[in-house]
Amino acid sequence: MSVPAPLQHPGPRAPDRFTALPCRAKPLTLRLAAGRPLDQAITEAFAVEGYGCGYLRLRDASFTLLAYVIPDRAPGDGRAAWYSETYRLAPARLHDAGLHLGRREGAPFLHCHGLWSGAAGGDAVEPRMGHLLMPESVLAEDTVAEGWGLSGAGFEVRPDAETGFDLFTPVAEAHVGEGQPALLCKLGPNEDPHALLARAASELPQARVEGIGSLIDTRFEDAMQESYATEVLLHDGRIERGAVQLEASSVGFDGVPGSGTLRPGANRTCITAELLIIAA
Repeated sequence: MSVPAPLQHPGPRAPDRFTALPCRAKPLTLRLAAGRPLDQAITEAFAVEGYGCGYLRLRDASFTLLAYVIPDRAPGDGRAAWYSETYRLAPARLHDAGLHLGRREGAPFLHCHGLWSGAAGGDAVEPRMGHLLMPESVLAEDTVAEGWGLSGAGFEVRPDAETGFDLFTPVAEAHVGEGQPALLCKLGPNEDPHALLARAASELPQARVEGIGSLIDTRFEDAMQESYATEVLLHDGRIERGAVQLEASSVGFDGVPGSGTLRPGANRTCITAELLIIAA
């Protein structure tokens, strides 16, 4: 299985192919309130614990309404990919999702990829995957979720000259609180994620990897998802003495998810990857 060809991006290639800032990750159990826009419920739950940045895994949650988009082809303005029209499920069941809480222009901002199923126009919809639109999505019942509150570094949306997108970028913070040693990491486009993660975590003998991102034609150990822009959710990521293993799901232009172990050395990032590496 060959490595995919790199995509053409509108801006100059950045000299640094990844950013990894040290931080602390404190495990949290958050209670998310039903009947409110999901972004508000999550932001408020983190704030109760004293955190404005973090990562959350949301599983097995019921929604009265769930809105999402999937990857789409280049929009014709030089950027390599874009987003589809908005899809809506009502009701819906979210099976697994990962999301980063950071900041945009000083206000809370979230980025989420996940898998779900539900109903559209009265018809049942098989499991789908995409980018969750949290301001439009509403939980049907109070939900408990596990995550990490971050200190010492956080994600902030900043312009990315190479891709032409505004992307989450790790930014150092003065306050370092409780928690496990960790790295907040952004990967550049057209790069081997396994290789960059091994470099980023070279001083950690063992680590857990959580996060979301995008790949070109996602290549699993036993299958390939043919779509030059796919969105990815990590289910389980491990680094042990330089060896990186990533279990993930991804979705391309057809909206149908694929899952498995990402093949080392056979994948390239599409736009970015936003990852939390936690020392084990």
